[in-house]
Amino acid sequence: MDVKASSIPRRRAGSTGPEVSALGLGCMGMSQTYGVPDDEESIATIRRALERGCFFFDTAESYGPFVNEELLGRALRGHRDEAVVATKFGWEYEGSRRGRLNSRPDHIRAVVDACLGRLGTDRIDVLYQHRVDLDVPIEEVAGTVGELIREGKVLHFGLSEAGAGTIARAHEVCPVAFLQTEYSLWERHVEREILPTLRERGIGLVAYSPLGRGFLTGTALAAEEYPESDYRRHDPRFRGENFTANTAAASVVREVAEGLGATPAQIALAWLLHRGEDIVPIPGTKRRVTLEENLAAVDVVLDADDLRRLDDALPPEAVAGTRYPEAVMHMNGR
Repeated sequence: MDVKASSIPRRRAGSTGPEVSALGLGCMGMSQTYGVPDDEESIATIRRALERGCFFFDTAESYGPFVNEELLGRALRGHRDEAVVATKFGWEYEGSRRGRLNSRPDHIRAVVDACLGRLGTDRIDVLYQHRVDLDVPIEEVAGTVGELIREGKVLHFGLSEAGAGTIARAHEVCPVAFLQTEYSLWERHVEREILPTLRERGIGLVAYSPLGRGFLTGTALAAEEYPESDYRRHDPRFRGENFTANTAAASVVREVAEGLGATPAQIALAWLLHRGEDIVPIPGTKRRVTLEENLAAVDVVLDADDLRRLDDALPPEAVAGTRYPEAVMHMNGR
């Protein structure tokens, strides 16, 4: 297939959210977590995404920290009005050292002003609470973001890794445009309770790690083969017997890809795109060649047999291991 010939379709994933490209670009890996940063190639990748019609960019103050927002701001200089920019608040910092969760209203306001400066913009299109802070009622958080929306500094409110009850309570105070959480063929926890809650309220789902942190692409290594700086060295799903079991399950993705003349990454993204118009995957990369591969997923058509094979191979409870180390799992789905 000619990846340069296709434009990226748009989606209005939530009833109150902005129209975005059907595939977004996760920017975290440009600055941390996966390999060595390459700012020049990352900026070229962001600009190529815009050229291809992929204009939904995801960052956060915590990525780097701070430097990922600065990178995205540099890349979008002169092109800001062509992009939808999402960022996140949620922690305290002492220099570059992350401390405790903090979603107090005064802290949210200070973070927003700092984010605007780093991004070089006058508004944040989507502002997410990165993780739920149990010390601050979600109604208070939603109310503060609602004030920022009325002031024009923020356009839409989002939540990240929030539970169904929290989503419902927040939405009563300030409409939630998007929930961002991990969702892929490899990680389907949202299907039980989260996705129905979103659909009842017209909230879009932004799916991060849609390629299973590389597992679904067929390029994953066992945890111990990654450097200490790579997140996957500490991901329980990449360790020991979990890695062996998960590799076997993911092999079906490769088989379907071979049958369709596609890559495993394109199949994994196409599966998500087939799950509903309210779902927007945001695969991350810092390389143009990988961006082009990912964007070609919009051309992949999966028929009923393909979807059944994938669903049967990787049902919701199929993956071995938790998606985060136990020490941080308690922060998700609250």
